[in-house]
Amino acid sequence: MTESIVLTATELKATLDNNDDILLIDVRDTADYAAEHIPGAVNVPDIFYHLTTTSEDELSATYQKFEDILSGVGLRPGQKAVLYEDGLTTRFGSSCRGWWLLNHLGHDNTAILDKGLAGWKATGLATDNRTVAVAPSDFKVMVNNDIIATRDDVLAAIEDDSVVLLDNRDAREWFCEGSSPYDADGVDYSPRRGRIPTARWLEWYELLDDSDIPSFKSASEITDILAAKGIHKDDDIIIYCFKGSRASNTFAALKMAGFTRLRNYLGSWYEWSADESLPIELAPSAAA
Repeated sequence: MTESIVLTATELKATLDNNDDILLIDVRDTADYAAEHIPGAVNVPDIFYHLTTTSEDELSATYQKFEDILSGVGLRPGQKAVLYEDGLTTRFGSSCRGWWLLNHLGHDNTAILDKGLAGWKATGLATDNRTVAVAPSDFKVMVNNDIIATRDDVLAAIEDDSVVLLDNRDAREWFCEGSSPYDADGVDYSPRRGRIPTARWLEWYELLDDSDIPSFKSASEITDILAAKGIHKDDDIIIYCFKGSRASNTFAALKMAGFTRLRNYLGSWYEWSADESLPIELAPSAAA
């Protein structure tokens, strides 16, 4: 994970004006992208929508899928990729999921646009709706397993006091008032509500400031927030949410603050809740 994790709109514009070799990746829906996007950006909405478990077969299929997608949009080895959504909180941190995913796929020259498209526009910078012509590349996946946790890693961590399991889902999920962000009309999206046993809770919003267009808090603020929960920079931390998106947002925040032993449980609650053999813990009110 090289250079800056986050670029401001001003920094990105200066880099583009300098004709640096950058591929802008818009992770929003196709219709939103078609209406307006940063000039030159390509659209990869599957970064937001893709669901996977961490079984060997499903991960292999995921790697092949994104090798095809990223070569199709012309991402070249070594080229700088900058990902954006509407803002850092609008699609559950999906630009951060894209940043983490590209790093996991072996492409570490990757950054996130701070404040997303909303921040770009608030700075007074232009958008357009022109179709971007791209030449396919020879992008190849080279998996970095250092930053992913599998189902089996998490199961082992439950019994291992040296590993911190960090649940960063919204309060309603942590307190078992819902199963996922995608529950609708009183129907749970996931088969079970609950938490992974021994997990500590840090709602992902806590690491973002309260400005109109949120950005990450400072490194010192993030460090203090984690320290108050007994979590420190040299701890071995596995982060989970529903599908590894909000977890990627927190992963990026902790990485910027100097935490070095971080893994994202990509399958997260999507995988865990579906396997009845895996243990869960209920909030006290839900268990009563």
